[in-house]
Amino acid sequence: MSRPLPPGSTLGILGNGQLGRMTAQAASRLGYRTHCFGPEKNSPAEQVCTVSTIGDYRDEAALAKFFAACDAVTYEFENIPVAALARVAKKSKGKLRPSVEILSICQDRIAEKSFLNSIGIATAPWHAVESADELVVALAAVGTPSILKTARMGYDGKGQRKVLKPEDATKAFADFGGAECVLEGFVKFEREISVVVARDLSGKVRTYVPVENEHKHHILDVTIAPARLPAAVAKQALAIAAKIARKLDLVGVLAVEMFLSKGGEIRVNELAPRPHNSGHWTIDACVTSQFEQAARAALGLPLGDPVRHSDAKMKNLIGAEANEWAKIASDPKAKLHLYGKAEARPGRKMGHVTWIYPKKGK
Repeated sequence: MSRPLPPGSTLGILGNGQLGRMTAQAASRLGYRTHCFGPEKNSPAEQVCTVSTIGDYRDEAALAKFFAACDAVTYEFENIPVAALARVAKKSKGKLRPSVEILSICQDRIAEKSFLNSIGIATAPWHAVESADELVVALAAVGTPSILKTARMGYDGKGQRKVLKPEDATKAFADFGGAECVLEGFVKFEREISVVVARDLSGKVRTYVPVENEHKHHILDVTIAPARLPAAVAKQALAIAAKIARKLDLVGVLAVEMFLSKGGEIRVNELAPRPHNSGHWTIDACVTSQFEQAARAALGLPLGDPVRHSDAKMKNLIGAEANEWAKIASDPKAKLHLYGKAEARPGRKMGHVTWIYPKKGK
């Protein structure tokens, strides 16, 4: 597929959570049908998509049927088992964007960090851990304090443990069942920032301004757009994100999470090859949201303008915080987004709210 798909075509979305929901809403506004695939019934995306398939990501026959029903396919999270998807995607003649190769890199911390370092992008010091013996080597190389993370299936603080002494690492590795891990050195950072970058079929790259992220219990709590950064640092962050997108040969949207040290050095923490929580503010404060960019790239359309018309503050509504919906809705400056989840469990992202302000910084 090299030409833009016409309105009325179907965009498939692997995953049926809130990111899929907001991608589907953006695609629908452009006149496209949407079809989500995922394991959950009555999911956020299922509630708004034209068609929904409930299925297991490892079910190759179900995936093949889903791909056949869609004109283009993208995904809303990167922890999708790759084996079956790779075989189906190979037969689908370029329907999947971003590619399964990018998915493979970004869902494995060892592959991700190796890729970043290979293109000259700084990360925290790290060492792969695949056995108890390698853990000893890693501790000698990285030292403590550090953090042991599973190489796969980690997000929102899951699959990671702080290591203050060698015994902590030994216990954590055992608790992780001896799974492949990364031992990562602590970075003394001033703030956490991120950049969402989009790249289309023609190779055109568009970036959103760097934003500042504040976490609570390892879950993103607040995003401030734009980040409070010197102009030179902001420019460097944008250049890093654009370089990664080009080197990956990305067609889609990518979030680049970074640490900014007190000395002004940027180190990349993680990559997410899909719309990202720290980009939710773009729905209400930019000409083109990150979700519309994801849809446009997957459908072969040219990218929209990511320029922001307002500054913004986005807050996640976690668990019972969503019960304040009536109070939030009474604030005329608040843009409330609820994801349609029935149960407000602790640590569960139920929605977000964005406040927009007159634009000040660059």
